[in-house]
Amino acid sequence: MENLLDYTLDEFASWLKENGESAFRSKQVFSWIYKDIWNFEDMKNIPKSLKEKLNENFEILIPEVIECFKSSDDNTRKLLLALNDGNLIECVIMQYKHGNTICISTQVGCRMGCKFCASTIDGRVRNLTSGEILSQIMIAQKVLGERISNIVLMGSGEPLDNYDNVSKFLKEVTSEYGFNIGQRHITLSTCGLVPKIYELADEGMTITLAISLHAFSDEKRRVIMPIANKYSIKEILDACHYYIDKTNRRVTFEYALVKDVNDSKEDAKSLGQLLKGMLCHVNLIPVNEVKENSFKRSSNKAVETFAEILKDRGIEATVRREMGGDINAACGQLRRSYIKSQS
Repeated sequence: MENLLDYTLDEFASWLKENGESAFRSKQVFSWIYKDIWNFEDMKNIPKSLKEKLNENFEILIPEVIECFKSSDDNTRKLLLALNDGNLIECVIMQYKHGNTICISTQVGCRMGCKFCASTIDGRVRNLTSGEILSQIMIAQKVLGERISNIVLMGSGEPLDNYDNVSKFLKEVTSEYGFNIGQRHITLSTCGLVPKIYELADEGMTITLAISLHAFSDEKRRVIMPIANKYSIKEILDACHYYIDKTNRRVTFEYALVKDVNDSKEDAKSLGQLLKGMLCHVNLIPVNEVKENSFKRSSNKAVETFAEILKDRGIEATVRREMGGDINAACGQLRRSYIKSQS
């Protein structure tokens, strides 16, 4: 059987017509799904004959919550979710005054090999389908009891390494019949898969593009991120300029500060020079320490100094507020600790 969440409304309408049913039933069924009704038998205005066909051909696969941790510091919740095949993923729910944000996964694991990230240590197991990405929001809203208003594709996995499914998800989650979340409320984070950045720009969407940069030079970046061996910073910046021209949206550059690796005043000055005049914002992130590497987070003083140097050079910079630190809310930490505890 197929996961109905992997179908668009038009795809489902076509299936209905091909199977002797009225296409308008697609909107009825989807309206129930987005009201958290995930059993065809509970959809009251759907004929019995259609329910039988749906039960024979489709499932609505919602992940099982294995563990849910709530931070005592800021109400951040981290969910460990089991997919239908038993694979585990994570998502994080962050509550702000302006609404609820979810950080979702796009792959089981990751193959990009960034040295500061726990989700990539064991490599990529598989891509998530568009429906599996979508279902994280569904279960999160069920747990929270409130609407999710902002989405960040920054959990486990590289979104542009799963381009087709992520692109389909973006169209679904912003559709009127779906969650109807505005494109400007969605951020996609990538380590810099250059051809896919161009492809995303040509989609005509206006989501925020976030680039995991973490260094001002290719030499330094290669120490932290293997992808730097394939695409240079110049190639990434050229793609970002293309994205800005196509969408009129500023690009965010994420910069994880690692003590004695990329957090010096010289690093800050060079980064400021690199990004000078660009429609961009720098998000400084004190690195999350991972047991499997020796990276240490920069001191608060070093982070503040780094930010001030960028601002002095006309680069808008903010320090990411750490949330959920007491519940291992960083990418991949919860999944890895759970798997190790079960082995």
